[in-house]
Formats: sequence, structure tokens, C-alpha cells
Amino acid sequence: MKESIQSEPLWTRSFISLTISTFLLFLNLHMLLSSFSAYVKNELAATDLQVSLVTSVFAASAIVTRFLAAALLKRMSSNSLLFIGLIIAAAMTALNSLAGSVGGLLLMRAGYGVGFGIASTILPTLVSQIIPLRRMGEGIGYFGLSTSLAMSVGPMLGLNMMGRFGFGALSLAGAAAVVIMFPLLLLTRALPPASRGRDLGKANQEEATAGRKESAGRNTRGFNRKLLFPAFLNIVLAITYSGLLSFIALYGEFVHLSQVGLFFLFNAITIVIIRPISGRIFDSKGHAAVLLPAAASVIASMVILSFTTSLGMLILSALLYGLGFGAIQPTIQAWMIRSSSPEQYGAANSMFYNSTDFGVAIGSVILGAIASATDYAVMYRYSAGFMGMFIVIYLLVMAATRAGQAKAKPNANER
Repeated sequence: MKESIQSEPLWTRSFISLTISTFLLFLNLHMLLSSFSAYVKNELAATDLQVSLVTSVFAASAIVTRFLAAALLKRMSSNSLLFIGLIIAAAMTALNSLAGSVGGLLLMRAGYGVGFGIASTILPTLVSQIIPLRRMGEGIGYFGLSTSLAMSVGPMLGLNMMGRFGFGALSLAGAAAVVIMFPLLLLTRALPPASRGRDLGKANQEEATAGRKESAGRNTRGFNRKLLFPAFLNIVLAITYSGLLSFIALYGEFVHLSQVGLFFLFNAITIVIIRPISGRIFDSKGHAAVLLPAAASVIASMVILSFTTSLGMLILSALLYGLGFGAIQPTIQAWMIRSSSPEQYGAANSMFYNSTDFGVAIGSVILGAIASATDYAVMYRYSAGFMGMFIVIYLLVMAATRAGQAKAKPNANER
């Protein structure tokens, strides 16, 4: 069995090209995301509320667009839809520096959210279709490295470029990252001809058909309720990540650590290491074998961070968080894809990325309120509490699921 799984090719030309393209798309996002607050504050004299709107308008636009893109995938060529999204994203990125007011920039960010929302739905959907179903966890683990590396490299590149050459040059560089995707995808022929959201390779079609026979009750055309629980778990995880994105710099000032930004560097190291390993564990042993120890790692990370007084403690917290976060996210995404029929891959990927954005959005509000009422150290202990809730709810739902399956089995045997 193991030999047959490994004989199914994963590192195909299409998989490599789509993974690199996803890296470039998210590099574009994080290069500019890290610099917008300083640009809007200093160049456009924006208020704190207006600064926050620049991010929230983009997130809201991307979330809404992903739902629409998942629906459009069933009606039009995914290739055409992808290139439309990339054209919009590149154009809106290049025009950012021409916005002479906060209002104009908000319109640009809303437009960028449309382009990014389309592209960030289509690319993982295409990857989902070419990964062998029995290697889905491993494939998604490697594919997810593209976004992890972009999240680590993008902010450093963006801040350095804006400091040296200005926001205009940064906008053009971000647009260029998207434009590079066009020859990459076309020259490598990474995209299947006349691809629609429901098209699959022959091997995956056969496996998907077998999977549907095993779960005949699944609705392949309507909403797949099996996605709700893993999406909820992803929201809880994203809440903890929002506390890092929004407040770790302020926490560094609070505990007098000037090098607090190193958290993301060491976090990225363990993410790169654990993603492919966790994918193989998921493929062979299921999601419980990954999620429970990974959630415990995130809890340990948040507790250590809340008591951090030295660089060594900060690095240890970062390494543990990377292990947990880097294992949980691709496992949840692969779980959602495996729970879906081929027709629902677009919707599954859309819900995965939307649950991440939603968790980050509400997490910054919830944890910000906690920090205002207490302090940042206590806030990170609450983050650990959210992951404790993650474990408890997961165990309760899995126990209820097993009990329901055991109850249904005798009834099926009677018939």
C-alpha cells in the first residue's frame, strides 16, 4: 500500500509552478501589508481608525469575493477566472501610490481584495485537483510552504524597499511579483486546458468516486456541512495568530525586548520543517494524530511568551508556535478537501482561507479588548486558553461522532 501511494507523482511541473505562483501572490500581499500603516499615517495624515480601515476593507472584500469565486468556478473556466483575478490584483497594486487620499486608497484596497480573493481561491483549488488524493496531506503541507515563506520574507522586503526607494517603487515591485506569474503559468503549461472547477485528473476522479460511494449521504451540489467544524477550529487558531500580528511589537516594548521581530523568523523555521512531516502523518494516521499534539505546542508557546523576559524565551516560544501552527493549518485544509467532493474543492478552499481571515479579524478585536483591560502578558495567556478550548471541543465532537457511527452501524446491519 505504501509503495502504491509513493508511486503517485506529487512533484509534477504543474504542482511546482502553482506553488511558486502562490508564493508570488502572497509575497505581493505581505510586501505591501507591512508598509501600509506607516504610509497611510505619514503620507496621507490618516487617523488610527482610517489606518485600520485599510486592512479591514481589503479583508472584507477578499472574503466576499471568495464566496463568489467558488460559485463561479462551477460555471466558467478556472483559467480565465484566475487571470482576471491576477490582472485586477496587479493593476490595483500598481495604482496604490497614485491614490491621493485615504478614500481613494480604500477603493484601491477594495479592488485589490477582489483580485486577491479570486486568485487565492483558484490557485489552491487547482493544486487540490492535481495532488493524488491519498497524498493530500503531504501535498498541501508542501504547497503551504509558499504562503509561510511569503509571510516571513514579504514584510522584511517591503519595509526595506519602502525605506530605501519609497512607496511608489514598492507598489511597482509588488505588481511585478504578480505579473511574473503570467509567463510562469503559461510557459510551464501548469494550467490544464479548458479547466473548470469540476475537472480532475483520471486518478483523482476514480478515488473521488470511491470516496463518494463510501459517504453516499454527502451533498455534492449544496453546502457541505462537514466543512463547518474544521473551519471553526481554524478560526480558533487564527485568533491566536492575530495576537501575534497585531500586538507582538507592542509586547516587545512592554517587556523591553527590542528584537521581538525575531519571533517571526524562528517561527518560520519550524513551520518549514513541520509542514511536510505533519502532512505525511495526516495521510497515514488521520487528523487527531496531528491536531492534538500541535495544539498543545501552541498552548506551551503562548504560556512561555506571556512570561518572556529574555530573547531565549522568545525564541523558544516562536519555535513551539511554528511547530503547532505549521502542523495545524495544512492538516485542517487537507481535512476540508478530503471531506469534499471534487465539485466542492473551490468552496472548501474558499472557506479555509475565509476562516483564517475571519479569525484574524475577530481575534484582533477580542484580544485587543483583553489587553486594554489587563495587559499583553495576560492577553497571551487568554490565547493559550483559546487553544485549550480547541482541544476540548475537538475531543467532544470526535467522541460524539464516534458514538453516532457506532449507533448507526448496528442499524445498518439489521437492514
